[in-house]
Amino acid sequence: MKKRPTDTPIDTSTEEKIKSAARTIFTQKGYAATRTRDIAEEAGINLALLNYYFRSKEKLFDIIMLESMQDFIHSITGVFNDETTSLKEKIQNMVNHYLDMLTNQPNLPLFVLSELRDNPGDLISKLHLKENLVQSHFLKQIQQAIQEGRIPPIHPLHFIMNLMGMIVFPFVASPILKSIGELDQSAFLELMQQRKKYIPIWIEAMMKVK
Repeated sequence: MKKRPTDTPIDTSTEEKIKSAARTIFTQKGYAATRTRDIAEEAGINLALLNYYFRSKEKLFDIIMLESMQDFIHSITGVFNDETTSLKEKIQNMVNHYLDMLTNQPNLPLFVLSELRDNPGDLISKLHLKENLVQSHFLKQIQQAIQEGRIPPIHPLHFIMNLMGMIVFPFVASPILKSIGELDQSAFLELMQQRKKYIPIWIEAMMKVK
């Protein structure tokens, strides 16, 4: 495969066209069933040009998923640090954001699990996860609620684990859940939208937020 010389100008419009096409095909077919030829056809280019810009399907997938995660973390940081919303409102907004992201990027859990297994420190560093949580207004509200006796004196990570488990697990286990419930993709996504209502109720019950 021909490599692009390091001093060769990059056509950013072609690069973005390829990434946009890849997002569409990965979402439609999933990572395993997607071929680079499918992406090239969606982008309206030949396969050689795709390979010129991106060395492999895996490399392209990693770039897209990391960009998606970075965009999402940026948006959720705004939710974390919104001083005009209550803790209860933040929980609802976080659930809405996460479920919308996973509905639009169903391959994202696959990417995150792979990166956490192979390069956990690298992923955490790139996404600034620790800084975004530790310094957030959201964490201050949890600590204040604990001090005021409105929620039990628990470690904030319990909240994060409960919330992420409720949101992410159904997408990771979607093949099993679809089989058990005899659901097609449309019915499964409808079920996920229903969780926007139920998850905050369950979290509130567990955390005893008033």
